[in-house]
Amino acid sequence: MDVRSILREAGIKNPYVEEYVEKWVEITQPDAVEVVDAKDDARLIEGALADGEILPAGKGRYYSRSYYKDTARSEERTVVATHRPEEKGLYNNWRDADEVTARQIEHMTGASKGKTMYVVPYLMAPPESPLAPYARGVELTDNRTVALHMIRMARVGVEYVNDLDDPEMFVRAVHVTGDLENLGQGTDQDARLFATVADDRTILHYGSSYGGNALLGKIAHGLRLGSYDGWASGEFLGEQFMLIGIKDKQEDRIYYVCGGFPSASGKTNLAMMLAPDALGDRYEVYFYGDDIVWLRVDPKDGRIYGMNPEYGAFGVAKDTNWVTNPTAMEAIEEGTHTLFTNVAYNPQTEEVWWEGKTPEYPADVTGWLDWKGQPIADRPAERQRSGAKGDEWAHPNSRFTTTLANVPNVAPDYEEPAGVPIDAIIFGGRVREREPLIRAIRDVAEGIYDGLTLGAEATAAAEGKEGVLRYDPMSMRPFMSYPEGDYAAHWLKIINQATHKPIFAHVNWFQRAEDGRFLWPGYRENLRALLWLLDLKEGRVTGRQTPVGVVPEMDELNLDGFTGDREDLRRVLEFRGELWGDEIANRAEHLSQLPNLPQEIWDAHEKVAKAVREAAQ
Repeated sequence: MDVRSILREAGIKNPYVEEYVEKWVEITQPDAVEVVDAKDDARLIEGALADGEILPAGKGRYYSRSYYKDTARSEERTVVATHRPEEKGLYNNWRDADEVTARQIEHMTGASKGKTMYVVPYLMAPPESPLAPYARGVELTDNRTVALHMIRMARVGVEYVNDLDDPEMFVRAVHVTGDLENLGQGTDQDARLFATVADDRTILHYGSSYGGNALLGKIAHGLRLGSYDGWASGEFLGEQFMLIGIKDKQEDRIYYVCGGFPSASGKTNLAMMLAPDALGDRYEVYFYGDDIVWLRVDPKDGRIYGMNPEYGAFGVAKDTNWVTNPTAMEAIEEGTHTLFTNVAYNPQTEEVWWEGKTPEYPADVTGWLDWKGQPIADRPAERQRSGAKGDEWAHPNSRFTTTLANVPNVAPDYEEPAGVPIDAIIFGGRVREREPLIRAIRDVAEGIYDGLTLGAEATAAAEGKEGVLRYDPMSMRPFMSYPEGDYAAHWLKIINQATHKPIFAHVNWFQRAEDGRFLWPGYRENLRALLWLLDLKEGRVTGRQTPVGVVPEMDELNLDGFTGDREDLRRVLEFRGELWGDEIANRAEHLSQLPNLPQEIWDAHEKVAKAVREAAQ
């Protein structure tokens, strides 16, 4: 096979790309090589439909199903490898780069025989972005459906790897699916490994065809390698953040808010939020992204700028509906070329369904297949619509992949190369009692400390002691790529470089009453808390100082059209000092596990701890 001729015919002019592809063709031994461009989407879709790899899900939408043991990210099989043992952190699952690379080559050798290698040149940034040099990559995959996902999630085309100032500077990403039925998933012989060899800027993933394990531009490049590159270069932060713009039409001003939320803490719904009806005449919310933000200081104006490196959304289907997230529902309508994975599917009607899409299951089970492809009608009647664990129609981690352009309130400037200037950085946990609706933090070290102690409460069904936080620093626990002390120091460095600093805040939409009901209505109403934060930053309100930050006075919130209970609102704005003592002790224990934390973080912790102690006296 003349690999170089194939690449040149497809328009690739970069000799380092040619060398890289030739090397991995020799290792993985595919039968054919094909270069993928976004313009090839319709042809690739047609071929995948003809071969049964995907199925039609209504006009201009598609359905795919992964192997039943291959339905989620596998944190225990995901590693960050470098050549320096001192880069081992608490959460980055560090491994030796040479050992990992040799192991992956061994498993990948000959593993693509009988398949086509798809060469996917991509860019994880708007073209002309100041961070574009860190955003270029070439993924090699032996799975056509993965190539289709990548076209939706990244900018794909040969132009992104040609005519570079430094033609060697691109991420080398290799995805080999492997024999999914014989990889020993979950056993001591598990052959899967998902490795980011960070200081080589190489990604080697073996043993999956599922999203986060196979779409290497997303988590592996956009988060793990992105955060490592940002640290190694000293230039930027790569974070698992959402990013929105809030336009005040009366003042003709747009404010920009980004932030991190642990799993199941409301990040995607907030990112796709619309203004409450009563505020819609004045405020409009723009969507920039729901999962990754790269942050840098612009030397021209001294502000922090945020940019979503992704080109699409890889959203969780479960509980997405016209009430919880109408924006997402519109983004995955027919004609959007959305690709669904592991939802329920009816091949007779080409419909898709998942738990929470509608209040009730479809009335007629005829023709419906669950996420494993098994007919619902073949189940015992009592298991057809039970909703019990194990009886789900769709996998709880079923997904949709759609481009940003399909999101109805996507920002008109979402491809702005510079990104947008950040006014506020928020962290959002999930806490039943202690955390108020919002508390603002003006001090940089204290804001970063708050992010490092972010978490969501464990439940009886989850690992951990009920009511105790599972700490998830900045929501980056599964994606951390270098030691946490260096991570905190890098945050301090980048934010303190800015002459115009964002305000920090902690939000919590999940306080509950004694009977278990939520005290705050959430969803679109969350905008009211963010408007107060921006008012505080601009000096239009003062709030009430507490030991853990500034909280709103009730009359400072814009409550036009608010129908929630005022007593419930009073409760979610309270600082409940008696609940903070144990949390401060738990934070100290958590922080003590993080290697080499800067003294500024410990000083911030002691400042908050002292204020909490004094308030309790």
